[in-house]
Amino acid sequence: MIRSLTAIALGLLTLPIPVTASAAAPETVAHEEAAWSFAIHGGAGTLSRENMTPEREAEYEAALQGALDAGAAVLRAGGSAMDAVETAILLMEDDPKFNAGRGAVFTWEGTNELDAAVMDGRDRSAGAVTGVTSIKNPILLARAVMRDGRHVFLSGAGAEEFARERQIETAEPAWFQTEARREALERMKADRVSAYDVDRKFGTVGAVALDQAGNLAAGTSTGGMTGKRWGRIGDAPVIGAGTYADNRSCAVSATGAGEYFIRVGVAQEICTRLRLAGNTALAEFANGVPEGGETMLTEKLVEGVADAVLAEVEELGGDGGVIVVAPSGAAVFSFNTSGMYRGRATSEGVNEVAIFAEE
Repeated sequence: MIRSLTAIALGLLTLPIPVTASAAAPETVAHEEAAWSFAIHGGAGTLSRENMTPEREAEYEAALQGALDAGAAVLRAGGSAMDAVETAILLMEDDPKFNAGRGAVFTWEGTNELDAAVMDGRDRSAGAVTGVTSIKNPILLARAVMRDGRHVFLSGAGAEEFARERQIETAEPAWFQTEARREALERMKADRVSAYDVDRKFGTVGAVALDQAGNLAAGTSTGGMTGKRWGRIGDAPVIGAGTYADNRSCAVSATGAGEYFIRVGVAQEICTRLRLAGNTALAEFANGVPEGGETMLTEKLVEGVADAVLAEVEELGGDGGVIVVAPSGAAVFSFNTSGMYRGRATSEGVNEVAIFAEE
């Protein structure tokens, strides 16, 4: 749930500190530096224990823990932030419980259209795809677009052609379809209700990571909204709205009412505010840090900034949440819904998954 913006965050964000670019961190992971941090999400929305059986809750927790453990294992072994993000999202894309890849929701026409994006905080390279219908794991295609480097965002038939040229695995329509998602579309049409009413949550999966070399990465994958029409695109594949990573500030993956997240530019807005806060901290170091002064991007500060940006989304009428990892290792969640499928793990020993707001 949204928490109050801290006084320190307000103070830091109002100072006009010039931005200074830092050199990109080396690709090779420095094994002598053990710090790493990782967070995942599987969507946010109207979630309550009263509407979920203990068995279903245990299934979701196990799925989250499996994806969290897989990504954390990559980081613990000295792997890259981008590899950790990809590893976790692949598992969630293949799990029909999540609205990404297999288990994606249906469009109004009864098809599955998939979106995904990745971003590397070292050099802010990025890749994104939208409206693909046969790519088994869209996150792999998004990363291939990033590696190619000529473009950032590919859509529809062109993205599918690009995937074929790179021999990225495809799947038949039946792979993505589940009976629960089809029933949701039928109920939406029959009862003339919104996607939110039938889904009960915003379906997206995502991961953010800090590796031992100090590099950040973010990735997001989704099937969008039940009954979406006219080639609708949400925030997940939009760099700066649902996905963003910058070594100078943070990595963010979002889930929510995409139209509002796009309007606020949620992911980049969080990173920009944290970058300004970090520059303020550097200025304080140069002038001598007051006794007891806080200069790091602490969990409290990162959480406060994320809360403030989501408050803007809420003011416009939108719901959802974000996961954020900062260069300091802070890994936080912020959401203004009654629940968000989420998990985090760090080199400091944190390892937890949760679903409901009160957890």
